[in-house]
Amino acid sequence: MGGGAGALEEMVRDLEFWRGKRVFLTGHTGFKGAWLCRVLTQSGADLTGYALEPPTDPNLFSICGASDKMASITGDIRDSAGLMAAFRDAAPEIVIHMAAQPIVREGYKDPADTYETNVMGTVNILECVRLCGGVKSFLNVTTDKVYQNNEWEWGYRETDPLDGFDPYSNSKSCSELVTHSYRNSFFADGKPAVSTARAGNVIGGGDFAGDRIIPDCVRAAIKKESVIIRNPHSVRPYQHVLEPLFAYLTIARRQYEDAGFAGYYNVGPDDRDCVSTGTLADLFCRYWGDGLRWEAVSDDGPHEAHFLKLDCSRMKTAFHWQPRWHIEEAIEKTVAWTKAYLRDSAICEVMDQQIAGYLGRP
Repeated sequence: MGGGAGALEEMVRDLEFWRGKRVFLTGHTGFKGAWLCRVLTQSGADLTGYALEPPTDPNLFSICGASDKMASITGDIRDSAGLMAAFRDAAPEIVIHMAAQPIVREGYKDPADTYETNVMGTVNILECVRLCGGVKSFLNVTTDKVYQNNEWEWGYRETDPLDGFDPYSNSKSCSELVTHSYRNSFFADGKPAVSTARAGNVIGGGDFAGDRIIPDCVRAAIKKESVIIRNPHSVRPYQHVLEPLFAYLTIARRQYEDAGFAGYYNVGPDDRDCVSTGTLADLFCRYWGDGLRWEAVSDDGPHEAHFLKLDCSRMKTAFHWQPRWHIEEAIEKTVAWTKAYLRDSAICEVMDQQIAGYLGRP
């Protein structure tokens, strides 16, 4: 397990900080959003979420009961008037923007919707921040795919050129640039402090999305079929969902307290955890057991990057942040959550146990 005592103390302080803070979270009904809702509501935040209905059935947001302790507003990030009304009512101090069309292949199917959601959605939430006032900390969550990918063997740094290849990746590059422009044009005095976080691929319990490797593994395991892998040699910076979420909370808190921390941050695993899709599937099959296997079947689909990883030195230096769980632990926690769900166990308790375990608590 990575991360030192100082990093753990920092994350614990994060939780204490959020009590009573008015937080506006877009995209709260998605996989990452649901986990973040659980962390924030359990920490006592005054949380308002704004998002479409959960994207899958079943979905983690409904399962984990987060809506019982927050204001959950169903709305489209592209609806500027509806978003503005919800934003004014919430009067947030802190905004975390996660609403997005997040699937690469969906971007190829419907590029116009992808750009409208990921680019104009960012404009709309930044307009709320600009026109309403009162926000002290704004964080836009983007992706590791914002970079011009040259298939380098070293990690991309925050100073490297932005130019995602496919419509999804490129739209998130544009979201970054929109955020940079608003920061320079309207928030140059640090009011509010503005950052972006470029995170790697996340895994964890409760992801029911289509066209993602771990949900595909789960569906195959339930059906007792082989897992079908499109690109077993593609390398990605995989990490447990709690890794970036606690990084986001750290960025949002620290820049709330000191605008000098505002900036652009990569959030990803250590190099040893940048593994191929085939290695990830091997680990899942081993932890799942029951003779589960995978096989490579190319579907001649659209272009996707073959090699991608991040240099997270800035995040580590600025906040003394370190990843906590290596890829083996991330897979083990994902399998444990999934098997508990299939047994109809108390999923809220499982989530809280995993959050506590991540924080080094008994």
